[in-house]
Amino acid sequence: MSSPMNSEPCLRIPPWLRVKLPSNRTFASTRGLLDDLALNTVCQSARCPNTWECFSNSVATFLILGRECTRNCAFCNINPGAPEPLDADEPRRVAEGAVRLGLKHAVVTSVTRDDLPDGGAAHFAETIRQIRSRLPGCTIEVLIPDFRGDAAALETVLAAGPDVLNHNVETAARLYPDIRPQADYAQSLELLRRVAKDSRGIPAKSGLMVGLGETDEELRQTIRDLADVGCTMITVGQYMRPSRSHPPVVRYMPPEEFDALAEFGRSLGVAKMFCAPLVRSSYHAAELAQKTDS
Repeated sequence: MSSPMNSEPCLRIPPWLRVKLPSNRTFASTRGLLDDLALNTVCQSARCPNTWECFSNSVATFLILGRECTRNCAFCNINPGAPEPLDADEPRRVAEGAVRLGLKHAVVTSVTRDDLPDGGAAHFAETIRQIRSRLPGCTIEVLIPDFRGDAAALETVLAAGPDVLNHNVETAARLYPDIRPQADYAQSLELLRRVAKDSRGIPAKSGLMVGLGETDEELRQTIRDLADVGCTMITVGQYMRPSRSHPPVVRYMPPEEFDALAEFGRSLGVAKMFCAPLVRSSYHAAELAQKTDS
């Protein structure tokens, strides 16, 4: 199979991926609130197709540690570059945003900050503490980078007590040189293994995309790998090209094939599989954290 970087961008977006934009005043108020607090969201930075739906329901995924990423993953729309210094007030503003939005489940992610000694782990921990202080009844999910395999950085985040810890493998191991050249598949699995084995019982969650050039067997193997390291939550969604400078979509998987992947994951003992074309890591994260699959 040819590299997804060299595939021709000739596929039409299928009907099940065409998103109807809602007409909802709440969308504008959510965006205004975020602007007022000078908060970044992955919804906007990554050009998520679910932004209209989520903002219209007063839901947003906070993006901390700045807007520039020290890595340059091929699928991602976040700008790579030299990041600015940390904003020490950001955790407080994130908590304020969670309060104003009335969140019952807050999701916090970040750019990757390889320039920081701890990769931004202390900033994550402070954000968790601030939300917990302002919204004691709110559950907190963090979607973290790999911290370059630093066990102490991971411990800093776990010690702050998130309710869910997510780290995405994003794609099959074979595609890492093209899609995630600065990351390491085995290192990501080891991070998730450490979370799953940790005595505090914080669930390990991960996610991946389809349509970057992986085979069906590679998809199943990735889910097996995640099950083997103890992930109890897995999300699978369709890769959608943010711009013409990003890798083209190699295939669009129909909804019934996502359903089959969910069944496959459950057959391996993964309790919570959320697989559908528009699924993203933080999409309906509250429902996934609370639901029990039969």
